[in-house]
Amino acid sequence: MKRHLPNAITCANLFSGCIGIVFAFKGNLETAAYFVILSGIFDFFDGMVARLLNVKSAIGKDLDSLADMVSFGFLPGVLMFQLLKLSDYPSAYLPYLGFLITIFSALRLAKFNNDDRQTEDFIGLNTPMNTLFICSLPYIAADYPQVVYSSILLIGITAVTCFLLVSEIRIFSLKFSNLSWAKNRIKFIFLILSVILIAFLKFAAIPFVLVLYIALSFLHFKGAASNNKI
Repeated sequence: MKRHLPNAITCANLFSGCIGIVFAFKGNLETAAYFVILSGIFDFFDGMVARLLNVKSAIGKDLDSLADMVSFGFLPGVLMFQLLKLSDYPSAYLPYLGFLITIFSALRLAKFNNDDRQTEDFIGLNTPMNTLFICSLPYIAADYPQVVYSSILLIGITAVTCFLLVSEIRIFSLKFSNLSWAKNRIKFIFLILSVILIAFLKFAAIPFVLVLYIALSFLHFKGAASNNKI
């Protein structure tokens, strides 16, 4: 029974992503965002449970990537598609650029599965963090519609996130193998600062959280590289 538990959690991630896609196609982007968060929670715990129970498998790894492709690949593409439909440039074709996020997410996941350098950390922005950023945009639009629904801004966001997904930028993973402060200091610092930002700014904090994530990753790995040279 225990060997099937991690895969069951992964399937819950997939199921949540499917529901989020339904809401996104219906134009209910705010509700879709909650299912993204739910998928992220399941995605966080499936690997942790597999490690705790020592039941990791090749099938589990493939299933995880397939579930992520739906929840953190197709779903953010649909969200951007809908945002571009609501943008200040009325075009029948422009919204389809949103699915570039889906394509680059697929490339990102394929790269991750075949890159030996990404056993503990990431090379390129991970798809759950990218999706969390995309799904924050409808909430920010409630207060700043003229900013968020700018077609130029949305196209720019699409281009930048696609680049980050397949870039060679090293990003630390948020998955914990233990709760040691010494071994997970950068993760704890990031989580504490993120909670503070979200407490004050709510969903508007997510873009700042993304920038913080990339900045701390840069400082962390730059410091690690300097220490190795000493």
